[in-house]
Amino acid sequence: MAEPIIEMKDVSFSAQNREIVQHTSLQFEEGKTTAIVGPSGEGKSTVLKLAAGLLVPSGGAVFFQGKNMAAMGRAQNMAFRREGAVVFQDSALWANQDLFQCLELPLKIHFPKMKPADRNARINEVVKEVGYIKDIHIRPAMLSMGEQKLIAFARAMLCRPRLLFLDEWTESLDDTAAKRLIGLVKKLQAEKKTIIFVSHNLQIIKNMADTIVTIVGGRPHLVLTKDQFVENENLSEIIERGVVGEPQENARGDTL
Repeated sequence: MAEPIIEMKDVSFSAQNREIVQHTSLQFEEGKTTAIVGPSGEGKSTVLKLAAGLLVPSGGAVFFQGKNMAAMGRAQNMAFRREGAVVFQDSALWANQDLFQCLELPLKIHFPKMKPADRNARINEVVKEVGYIKDIHIRPAMLSMGEQKLIAFARAMLCRPRLLFLDEWTESLDDTAAKRLIGLVKKLQAEKKTIIFVSHNLQIIKNMADTIVTIVGGRPHLVLTKDQFVENENLSEIIERGVVGEPQENARGDTL
């Protein structure tokens, strides 16, 4: 396998006196799509946030192109933030800003010399791509959860990211909106972007993932390639139970 773009080495993470992720080692190959699946509350979103550098491990380390994220300088960290975009499960839009301001801020941070007219054009472009059609100068609280998710996805697309971290990215969307975002992600796949996503949607997992990681008890339980998943009915059943059912026995910590 090629050198991983993101690598987690023996990573653990604790919060509120509870170990959420335990001794997890995973590699994410550049240009590939990885689905992180498993029962609710088993650490999927935490693994995603650790891989995205949003959480600092309590043990082990996460590397981006061989560099320890925790040891990155400000310039390196800013470069990574520009290249890696996150869509949060709860959208995480700023409540005290209107939608335009929520979208404008990443461009101001990462492209400070960009002209206001160019910022406006880019914002209008991504809003159109995700299918948002309402006023862009209202607060997030005036939107449905599905509409907030569209704006969150638009925000992630603004800087044309090289890596995309998606947490339950089609949740709360109607079928039309979900299909639109799936189409955008497939376009990014065709462009060989690196995508890591958490989902409970088995159809999306089957159709879009090159690799499937099942997280149970805060650590990798099964790591499967698409071929392994498609060719082995028993493994498919295990994944399906892992997505919506109980944790399986004999957990193991394979790497991608």
